[in-house]
Amino acid sequence: HGAGTCYQQVKRVLHAAVPDRLHGRERETGVIRQFLREHVGGRRPGSLYISGAPGTGKTACLSRVLLDCKDELSGSKTIVLNCMALSSPQGVFPAVGQQLGLPAATGREGVRRLEKQLTARGPMVLLVLDELDQLESKGQDVLYTLFEWPRLPSSRLVLVGLANALDLTDRSLARLGACPAGGPRLLHFPPYTREQLTAILQERLGQVAGDTVLDAAALQFCARKVSAVSGDARKALDVCRRAVEVVELEVRSQTLLKPLPGGEW
Repeated sequence: HGAGTCYQQVKRVLHAAVPDRLHGRERETGVIRQFLREHVGGRRPGSLYISGAPGTGKTACLSRVLLDCKDELSGSKTIVLNCMALSSPQGVFPAVGQQLGLPAATGREGVRRLEKQLTARGPMVLLVLDELDQLESKGQDVLYTLFEWPRLPSSRLVLVGLANALDLTDRSLARLGACPAGGPRLLHFPPYTREQLTAILQERLGQVAGDTVLDAAALQFCARKVSAVSGDARKALDVCRRAVEVVELEVRSQTLLKPLPGGEW
C-alpha cells in the first residue's frame, strides 16, 4: 500500500479510457445521439462523417453514446471496425460481410452480395468505421461505395465514419455532395481549449483520493503547452502520466536513501 499505489492510481486515471462524461463535448455528444435516434431508431438510412485532429474526443464521444444508447440500439446490428486493422481499403468489404454472417467472397462478387444484404429486409445496420482515412484509395471507389449504400432504395444501413482529415469529404466524396440527396451529415471536433484540457485533467485526478501528486500549476502548464500545439487530450494525459512517473522515481530513490524517522533503517 502507501505511496506506490497512490502513483499507480493516478497513472490509471490518466489513461485515455472512455470517461463517464466528456468535458467540452456536450454539443457533439448531442448531435451524435440525435443522429442515431433519428436514423437507427427511426429506421431511416443515412451517414454521418465525424472529423477532427487526433485526441479531440471523436472515438471517446461515439463510444460513450453507443454505451448510453445500448437499449435503444438493441433492435439493430452494430458493427464497429477500426480501418487501421485492415490490410487494404478493399478489406473493409469482407470484414463487414463477416460481421453480417455472409459467406466469404472477395472482389466485386463480395461487394455485390453485401449490397444485396444491406438492401434486403431486416434490422437496421449501424456501421461505425474509425480511422476512415485509411480507406482512401486511388479511385476513391471504396469510400464512395460505402457512402452510397445508405442512399440506395430500401437500404437499412446507417454509416458513421470518423477521420482525422477535415477535407476527406471534399477530396473523396465530392461526387456525393453533387447528388440531389446530398452527402453525409458532417460533424467537426475542434481541438480542446486550454480550459477544457485543464478541466479534463482535474476531473481525472480528482478520482484519486489523498494528496494531489500534480499541483494546479503543473496541470495549467501542461494544458497550456498541449493546447498551443494540438489540443490533443491524449497528449495532455500522456504528459501528466509521464510527470507522475518522474515524481514516482524521485520519491522512490529518496525513500531508499533516507533513514526512517526514529533513526531506524
